[in-house]
Amino acid sequence: MNLVFASNNAHKLAEVREIMPAGINVLSLKDIGFESEIEETGSTLAENSLIKAKAVYDWLLVNGRLVIDGVFADDTGLEIDALNGEPGVYTARWAELETGVHLPEMETYAANRAKALRELADKVDRGCQFKTVITLIRCTEVGIEGQKRIQVEGVVRGVMTEEERGTSGFGYDAIFKPEGYDKTFGELPSEVKNNISHRARALEELVKVLEC
Repeated sequence: MNLVFASNNAHKLAEVREIMPAGINVLSLKDIGFESEIEETGSTLAENSLIKAKAVYDWLLVNGRLVIDGVFADDTGLEIDALNGEPGVYTARWAELETGVHLPEMETYAANRAKALRELADKVDRGCQFKTVITLIRCTEVGIEGQKRIQVEGVVRGVMTEEERGTSGFGYDAIFKPEGYDKTFGELPSEVKNNISHRARALEELVKVLEC
């Protein structure tokens, strides 16, 4: 089965490929030649996930040269309890929204973590959760209009630490400690993180759908 993952984020792509079972070939946007920027204008994770999946599906209708069984896209948000669910849909560019400065990927991750730690500096409640919403569009079942879509989600609860711990992973991993563990995602081996993460849980639900 060939599925297009609507992302060129190397970290996400590696994580998804490691989690997906044998027999599912995950292609990136680069693999299919999709070079357009997708503007994420949704107000929820579900809306942004759908926007990305639909944009790539519509492109494949015109430009597809490979046998593709489906397109899926994810949108992930960090929801911090003491900040009324922020940054939520703005998780990936939280610091940029404050400063107006667009930074390279790794610097963006660092700036986002720094902002989270600043915002929580005087907070007792450091509870939070990561949520991933995945939208799947099966190419063999969908028409241009009235598209059949399936959405699944995965959630992992945890707390924000008071300092960065660990160098593995990406994004907020170094300051997120999942429930039941004394290490952050940045300290846990990838095989452990990829069994319990929000994205792993959403992908597990996706695989159940694909097996139906």
